[in-house]
Amino acid sequence: MMMEGNPMMGAYLIGILVMGVSWLVSHQLKSRFEKYSRTPLSNGLSGREIAERMLHDHGITNVKVVSVPGALTDHYNPATRTVNLSEPVYHARNAAAAAVAAHECGHAVQHATAYQWLNMRSKLVPVVNVASQWMQWVLLGGILLINQFPALLLGGIILFAMTTLFSLITLPVEYDASNRALAWIQRNGIVTTSEYAMSADALKWAARTYLVAAIGSIATLLYYVMIFMGRRRD
Repeated sequence: MMMEGNPMMGAYLIGILVMGVSWLVSHQLKSRFEKYSRTPLSNGLSGREIAERMLHDHGITNVKVVSVPGALTDHYNPATRTVNLSEPVYHARNAAAAAVAAHECGHAVQHATAYQWLNMRSKLVPVVNVASQWMQWVLLGGILLINQFPALLLGGIILFAMTTLFSLITLPVEYDASNRALAWIQRNGIVTTSEYAMSADALKWAARTYLVAAIGSIATLLYYVMIFMGRRRD
């Protein structure tokens, strides 16, 4: 028989493994940013100035660059049309800040040009919010009642699949934003050759956090599918 014992144990093990890998990637990301934050930009521009220049160069005049508290809290909000830069990035004048500021503006450019993957992700947000709120309870109930009510587990799998799809769609969105950012800072001479290498490395590690999350989500989804299919064969 498949999945003897506690079926949730496998999910916990997958979660622990993913958390371990995520911690390693996050640690490397933080280490890289700290290292590159100690390298002043030769042009002396702050993260805010770089963001405003990139928006201007792309003809985007309806997006504001604002400062938000915290570290690594940088994001673009399409609803409010704001590039939100963490305080260290907003004020700093280093290679790490340049990379992050340009990356978030890359999302603004995606929004302005109706980038299809960003549009798809935005449409999924309401669905994912609902799925994230209920899927753990539905999955738990589905596993406990799999013999009496297998459709409940199937419902949980469908909800989890929505969050997995969101993670997968996030990958091209993030990688494309980084590619747009790096192309712009290189094309416009925002950074030197060595500073460009630092910016590219910082964004590479940032993208890997999304990659690990997507892989972990796929692995967990497949595990629940295996439980469902295995019980059906019993």
